[in-house]
Amino acid sequence: MSNAVDKATAQANLRRVVISSLMGAVIEWYDFFLYGVVAGLVFNKLFFPSFSSGVGTILAFATFAVGFVARPLGGFIFGHFGDKIGRKKMLILTLEIMGVATVLIGCIPSFDSIGIWAPILLVTCRIAQGIGLGGEWGGAVLMAFESAPAHKRAFYGSLPQIGLSLGLMLASGVIGLLSWLLPDEAFIAWGWRVAFVLSAVLVLVGAYIRTSVQETQDFASAKKHVEKIRYPMIDAFKRYPKTLLACVGARFVEGIAFNVFGVFSLTYLTNTCGVNRTVALMAVVVASGVMACFIPMWGAMADRVGKGRIFGTAALLLGITSFPVFWVLHNYATTNLFFVYLAIIVPFGIIYAAAYASMASLFSDSFDPSVRYSSISFVYQFSGIFASGLTPMIATMLVQANGSQPWYLCGYLLVAGFISTIATMWLGTIRERNDLPHTDSAANEAEAPAQASVSDAAV
Repeated sequence: MSNAVDKATAQANLRRVVISSLMGAVIEWYDFFLYGVVAGLVFNKLFFPSFSSGVGTILAFATFAVGFVARPLGGFIFGHFGDKIGRKKMLILTLEIMGVATVLIGCIPSFDSIGIWAPILLVTCRIAQGIGLGGEWGGAVLMAFESAPAHKRAFYGSLPQIGLSLGLMLASGVIGLLSWLLPDEAFIAWGWRVAFVLSAVLVLVGAYIRTSVQETQDFASAKKHVEKIRYPMIDAFKRYPKTLLACVGARFVEGIAFNVFGVFSLTYLTNTCGVNRTVALMAVVVASGVMACFIPMWGAMADRVGKGRIFGTAALLLGITSFPVFWVLHNYATTNLFFVYLAIIVPFGIIYAAAYASMASLFSDSFDPSVRYSSISFVYQFSGIFASGLTPMIATMLVQANGSQPWYLCGYLLVAGFISTIATMWLGTIRERNDLPHTDSAANEAEAPAQASVSDAAV
């Protein structure tokens, strides 16, 4: 009877964990990518009006990149305390930081009103957003991953990842709706601000939900060991140097692909190809909806065939498919919208979904619970500086350097795909050499099938 009660309690808590992690992730990503969606459409005009259109866009994307530079700091701070005092407390705090920063962005006056203080305040709020998200991703993933049975950890670890697609879909959808409802003058003057201020409502709901979940069993089991570790991140560098490097390399193409297909494609379609802004936004919305459906499917498949196999294959495909994708966008942007939507949906909604779904469990299962929050936060956020934050700016410069042709950018994606695939194979080799411990808790191991293997990261 006691086992049945404990199992029912664990299942109920798992449901609450999944809902709270997903809800929080949706809010965090909505806030973070709302900035990216608006940066190339509005911020270049309001905060950098004295520059040419191309330079203003690059500067707007530079402020976008600042958030990614700040994310490792957030990952280090919240990863440290997440490993020391628990995942749950950190998740509530990161949500509140992100929400306040987002609302404030919606209230910043334009350059014409307050001069240089406008971009300064914008960058300050963007840094706060980066710090908040820096601690959010690792905690949300771990709450679901560590609360799940061992043989379903890839599936449950993928569920908070849906928050990225839903958050981007919500951000693009809200901006697209406001863009459709309002004339250009009103949208640029005040319409975009509504989307940022709305974040306050979402944050209140998300914070309330997160107060109801319990700490994970993995953290509870590792707590005595954690007390002996003064700095979890330093301990991780001592014990897992090769694993950290392999994970950073593996994540490279994922960050680039997301920002090329989900962020830069909006600027490319509207500024270079002449596609209507609302049409371009809706293409990303539809692709994000498809991604939300495919992420749990790929997560479940990763439990069956191996996380590394799914991730490594998707990484290579993201690089290869960039050429046909941009060929379609470049040649059919204004003549065949069906092809345009298909060119965004396939790489972004399906192939990218495979990489993002399997990445959470692949990285989480590479470190033991005592340093796991710090380690995966470092991997995700540090690599994000180069793989994500700089991508829209680099993409803009590569396209401009190639006379508005996208082929330099496609080559950049292809190289990133090869790097990530090789790094994923290396991570598999590290695991096969038994350099990594089995990270599942004893209770979860009892529920895992006998064939569950620690070496499933091999490609």
